[in-house]
Amino acid sequence: MADVSSAASDAAGTVRQAARSTPAKVAVRVGILAYGVTHLLIAWLALQVAFGDQGQRTDQQGAFQTLAQGGAGRVLLWVLAIGFAAVALWRAGEAAAGFSYRSSRKEEIFSRVASGAKAVIFAALTVLAVRTALGGSSGGGGQQAAAGVLGWPGGQWIVGLAGVVIVVVGVVTAKHGWEKTFTEDMTLPLDAHARQVAVRTGQIGTIAKGAVIALVGVLVVVAAVRFDPNQANGLDSALKTLAGQPFGPVLLVVVALGLAAFGVFCAFDARYHRV
Repeated sequence: MADVSSAASDAAGTVRQAARSTPAKVAVRVGILAYGVTHLLIAWLALQVAFGDQGQRTDQQGAFQTLAQGGAGRVLLWVLAIGFAAVALWRAGEAAAGFSYRSSRKEEIFSRVASGAKAVIFAALTVLAVRTALGGSSGGGGQQAAAGVLGWPGGQWIVGLAGVVIVVVGVVTAKHGWEKTFTEDMTLPLDAHARQVAVRTGQIGTIAKGAVIALVGVLVVVAAVRFDPNQANGLDSALKTLAGQPFGPVLLVVVALGLAAFGVFCAFDARYHRV
């Protein structure tokens, strides 16, 4: 047992040492900035849908496909993929090594779980960016996954529960945005104006991001209730569903501006996040 504990401690120490290297920190900051660029592109695509262009994909794949249309954009897409991979490894390292600046054991456990989830998200973004850069496609992933699970015994309950979990994640994300808890992971700029912009864009952007996540979860629940996997097709389906509601285009513009605010916040986060 002692040997296992010692090995875990050595592994955590190795992770911390690697994460402190300058190239690793630069790569992580590039990845955070790339995340912001992705949200700015999604916001732009959402605005186009709000003004009548229903052919646009308003999700990460749509953003990456937009970049891949030009030679320079394809190179930038590879840069984004490298940054995403760096963030995935960094978040996995945080989940393994822990957070020395957390004030309680409960907060540290929550932060570790959150970092592990973010590592999975950034790993998925890495794969999607690489596939798009190579000319591939992975559209309809959420729909295909939902269709497969709905075919299982008790599949409706599983998909429904997954939808409820996604809604809860969205609500918690919006709550954290409202309470500005994201500032706990940042060393905010000393300049008062820059600090205000960073906090305000983070607050607005995180609330908007939470609202969109919750909407995705609602559609997953609807897919389970109606036994219709077409409803569970992720961010693109959620934003286009929103656009189809009364006053939907106006609401979609508001959401797009919120996602754009999150993209701007990521520029501050890339500079001031504790890495």
